[in-house]
Amino acid sequence: MWDRILHPFLGVLMVLCFAGIFAGVWRDNRWRRDDTEWMRHSGAMLRGDKGGLPAVGRYNGGQKLVFWISAACLLVLLLTGLFFWQPYFADLAAIPLRRFMVLLHAIAAFLLVLAIIVHIYSAIWVKGSMRAMTRGSVSEAWARRNHPLWHREMTEER
Repeated sequence: MWDRILHPFLGVLMVLCFAGIFAGVWRDNRWRRDDTEWMRHSGAMLRGDKGGLPAVGRYNGGQKLVFWISAACLLVLLLTGLFFWQPYFADLAAIPLRRFMVLLHAIAAFLLVLAIIVHIYSAIWVKGSMRAMTRGSVSEAWARRNHPLWHREMTEER
């Protein structure tokens, strides 16, 4: 019973927390032509060949894709959740519309969880990435090797 009561409130809290993150990093996550090129070569990276990958800035194409999928899914989760949030909003929509929104809500939740799982798996795959996710920092050598444009930008500021 508590899960049904807390779920919508925790969902709104999650969206608000992500909105704070979004405000701080959306500019760094704008999609560029070289991100598409990076995605085309991402299979080679998984095989251990980083040589053909284009130089990337703060975030690579895969990270940007996870960011935008997360943003879209969280927006869909928020909007669809309102349609069946008892006892506040659910009675404002017809039952067929609520059922459709439940389906969209479930699809968005599935895609969000899938994106997060892929993101975590990728972080485990690329040595040094877990440190970035758990501590919020990386070594200079890691930044130079994996995100050379961002490394150059950061070292020029010193």
